[in-house]
Amino acid sequence: MSDRDVVLCLLRAGKRSAVYVTIVLFFPVLLSGCVSAYMPNVPNVPMFTQQGELSAGGHITPKGNITFNTAYAVSDHFAVVLNGSMLNSERRKRDFRHNLLEAGGGYFTTFGPDNNRILEIYGGYGGGSSDRTEKDEDKETGEMTYTRHEANFSKYFVQVNFTSKKKRSLSLFSREFPLNYGTALRASYVNMHDYKLNGVAAAEEDNIFLEPIFYTRLTLNPSVQLQYTTGTTIGLKNRETLTAAYSVFAVGFVINVGGRDLKK
Repeated sequence: MSDRDVVLCLLRAGKRSAVYVTIVLFFPVLLSGCVSAYMPNVPNVPMFTQQGELSAGGHITPKGNITFNTAYAVSDHFAVVLNGSMLNSERRKRDFRHNLLEAGGGYFTTFGPDNNRILEIYGGYGGGSSDRTEKDEDKETGEMTYTRHEANFSKYFVQVNFTSKKKRSLSLFSREFPLNYGTALRASYVNMHDYKLNGVAAAEEDNIFLEPIFYTRLTLNPSVQLQYTTGTTIGLKNRETLTAAYSVFAVGFVINVGGRDLKK
């Protein structure tokens, strides 16, 4: 199913407000020409309800950033998470390599009518690296100049997930596909170190990012769900290199093993 099909699914499900949010958040990604040493990954939203559940997911953005998320519920209210992302892009104007690995843990619970609401709170620590080369060609001579930014960075994050499972589904190909909707709010502190500009040590930066994320899951079968994620990134500090240049916009699959029929 393509990105266009996912949007059509949202429209048919009557969630026009979600589509409007998607459009508002996605257009800045299309229009922005800024770049940053930090590219956010897709938040981990395992939607746990009880001990023994296992969640694994993979997501990809239009820019080619691939995110892997895993989580395990070690008790009825506590879980551990492990996330990673990577990008290796070579284009005419810019080469960009980015890697991130983070781990954490937190609390989850269900509430509401028939326990059909899920609240998750996670926090953790991670680190990664960024290598970006800007290419500029002189229009008269055709000579190329290169500007290379290399940096490592550490990351602390706190994340709150809220998921709602209402009695709505999508009718497609004579089948009913249940839909889940949710929101994640992540706050991240990212601190650069070992930053080099064209091989020379340069001023290092830090920043605090607020990342409101919206996600929709289309249940393909009791264990596999198609997830459509969109969101934006807000940098609380004015920086030149470690900026809020990238938003979260991704499509992927999530596999959940175990748990109540809340995810069906």
